[in-house]
Amino acid sequence: MQKTDYFKRQIELWGEQTQERLQNKKIAIIGAGGLGSTLAMALGTSGIGEIHIVDFDRVSLHNIHRQIAFTLQDEGKSKAKTLAKLVQNKSTFVKVVALDMKFEDFVDLDNEYDLILDATDNLPTRVQIDKYAKDQKSPWIYASVEEFHGQVCFFDRSSFDAMNISDHKPKGIAAPIVMHIGSLQANLALRYLAGMSVSRDTLYYLYFNDDGELVTQKFRMPTDE
Repeated sequence: MQKTDYFKRQIELWGEQTQERLQNKKIAIIGAGGLGSTLAMALGTSGIGEIHIVDFDRVSLHNIHRQIAFTLQDEGKSKAKTLAKLVQNKSTFVKVVALDMKFEDFVDLDNEYDLILDATDNLPTRVQIDKYAKDQKSPWIYASVEEFHGQVCFFDRSSFDAMNISDHKPKGIAAPIVMHIGSLQANLALRYLAGMSVSRDTLYYLYFNDDGELVTQKFRMPTDE
């Protein structure tokens, strides 16, 4: 299998040089659930050289409907390992590493990344991701989904502390909004890794109103500069 054949349509989009640039990138996806499934599948087949998937959890029946990487036969299996295997089977041009562990253990590993992607479902871990990314001097992309709305932010100079929100138990959710937010997150990641411009420290808030119309709002996050 030739790279030029596999990535034909992307090369038509941005050329072979940009495609080769992606091959030298290394990213971490923290969480292998709904958002993580969308991220890993979208970015794992885009030519990024190495992807680490971090998650200690197992596939649960009540989550499979929105965690598109998993089937009913995967119930009880490691999310990280199952997702990594799927992505690896879709592309031979990416190295996928499953890190079946808690984030607290992951931070002790001696790894460096070009970009970190948040695919978690709780605020305390996102606070830790922000600290880890700052220590690594790496940008990271936050995303969250609930009911019919979601948020995405490419954190660079701003801090997650600026969100000023408390942790709470998530409400109901359906698969399409998870995939929608995950796709936006993946697009920002791919643009950044490909060397294209992205809006940094801008919070995108997306929701479907009562008429089913998609509404997008943007908010500038505070920075020290």
